[in-house]
Amino acid sequence: MTTTPSIVFLDRDSLHATLRPPAFAHTWREHAATAPAEVVARLRGASIAISNKVPLRAAELAQLPELKMIAVAATGSDNIDLAACRERGIVVSNIRDYAVASVPEHCLALILALRRRLLDYRADVEAGRWQASQRFCLLDHPIRDLAGSRLGLLGYGALGKAVAKLGRAFGMEVCVHTRSPVADADVRAVSWDELLETSDVLSLHLPLGAQTRNIIGAAELARMQRHALLINTARGGLVDEAALAAALRAGVIGGAGFDVLTQEPPPADNVLLNLRLPNFILTPHTAWASGQAMQALADQLIDNVEAFQAGRPRNVLA
Repeated sequence: MTTTPSIVFLDRDSLHATLRPPAFAHTWREHAATAPAEVVARLRGASIAISNKVPLRAAELAQLPELKMIAVAATGSDNIDLAACRERGIVVSNIRDYAVASVPEHCLALILALRRRLLDYRADVEAGRWQASQRFCLLDHPIRDLAGSRLGLLGYGALGKAVAKLGRAFGMEVCVHTRSPVADADVRAVSWDELLETSDVLSLHLPLGAQTRNIIGAAELARMQRHALLINTARGGLVDEAALAAALRAGVIGGAGFDVLTQEPPPADNVLLNLRLPNFILTPHTAWASGQAMQALADQLIDNVEAFQAGRPRNVLA
């Protein structure tokens, strides 16, 4: 007798989009959010788990013998023990290339806000300084054009390529440091040293892993140009946050725009959360979250579940 698949979404409130029902007989349960201590009880008897950021580690998986698939409602899979899944034959599928407009647009918004000194000038207007000016404009904060400057990309996947396209549209020279060959004629592959030392804007587009954790630390920041911007819309753990805060306070680099932190949600004492500088912008992990991107994620999530049920799993990580 075939058992009807049981699907459980552990953190439904993380996705503000319409989810179509999978096109096969199933049972469906969803929870707005799930604490780590609730995972086993909520997944007991489930064959398919959906998780955006709820951790699924070896200890929990060992207590869920009926679990056959984990559908990650995100690209990153840091919260899933992939090795344990492989040992237990649990298929893990993630979401790919769904925010190729949303994340690059957010990235460029951070760059533009910092280069055009939008926070400084907005603060001046709110403080009444423009109104009291003897001239028609305020020119207290030097503005730098994007045109003619160098955009350095660390990582050149779908998002890096989309950021490169936007950068070129603004007249930026694009250079890339990546392990894979760069086939684009208008993008130049450079060494790690050149990327650090010559980029006017350095934007990170890497997954987080043992090789990339804290890939930007105090030593790397010291090698960047003093006017350079560091942009991170990828993963918080790519950058040593204490080193970045110290570098910004000391004027080692020109500014930074971040959408991610090492721990999310961040503790109240996070050094970047409490950094109050006009040349630092922090947004709460929203680069991915345009309405269009979230709906594309939701559609692909169900595609992944249906493909697994049909015996043709896609976007497989484990």
